[in-house]
Amino acid sequence: MNPIAIPLLALTLGHVFSNAVRTLPAVATDVLTRDLAISAETLAAITSAFPAAFAAAMIPVGVGLDRYGVKPVALTLLAIAVVGSALAALAPSAATLLLAQIVLGIACSGMMMCPMTYAARGVSQAEFGLWAGLVQGFGNSGMILSASPLAWLVEVSGWRAGFWACGALALGAMVAVFLTVKHERPAEAARVSIWRNAREVMQFATSPRLRGLMAIAFVSFGAVLGVRGLWGGPWLMEIKGMGRIEAGHLLLLCTFTLVAGPAFAGWLVGRFGHLRRMLLGGHLAAAGFIALLVLGGPLAFPTWADGALLVLFGASITFQILCFALLRSLVRPEEAGRALSAQNIFFFGGAAVLQGLSGAAAALGGVAAALLTFAAALVIGCALFLRWQKA
Repeated sequence: MNPIAIPLLALTLGHVFSNAVRTLPAVATDVLTRDLAISAETLAAITSAFPAAFAAAMIPVGVGLDRYGVKPVALTLLAIAVVGSALAALAPSAATLLLAQIVLGIACSGMMMCPMTYAARGVSQAEFGLWAGLVQGFGNSGMILSASPLAWLVEVSGWRAGFWACGALALGAMVAVFLTVKHERPAEAARVSIWRNAREVMQFATSPRLRGLMAIAFVSFGAVLGVRGLWGGPWLMEIKGMGRIEAGHLLLLCTFTLVAGPAFAGWLVGRFGHLRRMLLGGHLAAAGFIALLVLGGPLAFPTWADGALLVLFGASITFQILCFALLRSLVRPEEAGRALSAQNIFFFGGAAVLQGLSGAAAALGGVAAALLTFAAALVIGCALFLRWQKA
């Protein structure tokens, strides 16, 4: 077994937590809105604070990873995650839930970056695509937890129990990281100022040679979070008339593809190449499947068709993992933390913007309009990628 595997697995538990806690509202929208006396549109605005805080925290996370190393950053973020989960579970009002979403967004800002940076420094560029796919795939298993298992827990014990369960997962990940990950402080940390590190993150984010990649990153994760993490549940329950557990089962099918897809995408591009074309094609296909899902409402598509379209959406959008492989090929290993963090600013900053737009769209046209927000964004992002990045 590769010696990087066990500590990488421990670090990726944080990514599992991140995916579980940020997609929990998809199976708890009705009880959250009822208990806190808010609308679904208000809940969308509240949950959009998560990716906004996530994006805002990316600069210090990127600097910390390259300056202090992976282990101390991971332990700090996991401790904040435990606090944020408890705050959400105890929230007496919408304002407290908003604060909890901000704390959780900060905590989760490095949950994927920690294992990605660890892999970028520990494996060759040729192997990185596969390892990145494994990290993303295992991390996406957190969305399995927020499908049927957490749907059942919410049904039986309420939405607060869901946040307590997520907090227990973060605590377990913290113990695993402490026991298995070796601390290695980067040598560059002693020579470069913190402010220079921070400026370098922004330089990566605004680099002309990366702007096509950043354009597609801006819309990519927002689509996952919007369809699987927020509006998928209301679509199945409110528009298609499914029960919570039944809807959770269909979301679980989608999640399985989000778990298996990244490793397959990494293997596929490693074997056949055409990284940019696969990245573009996956996102355009995802937009098409969202549009077909919405079309199936007025056309009364059967339940199995909704499940199939969600699975196809999950399979196609997982090609977003190729964003990391493309970026890794353009930077040095010692720059990995800052460069990957710059890209994550676009991943989660875009998710915050799109989630807010989807809430406004839902107020005007319902859940269907919210979903179509993400389909349109994916098409625009792909068009900008074509314009700015040779495909």
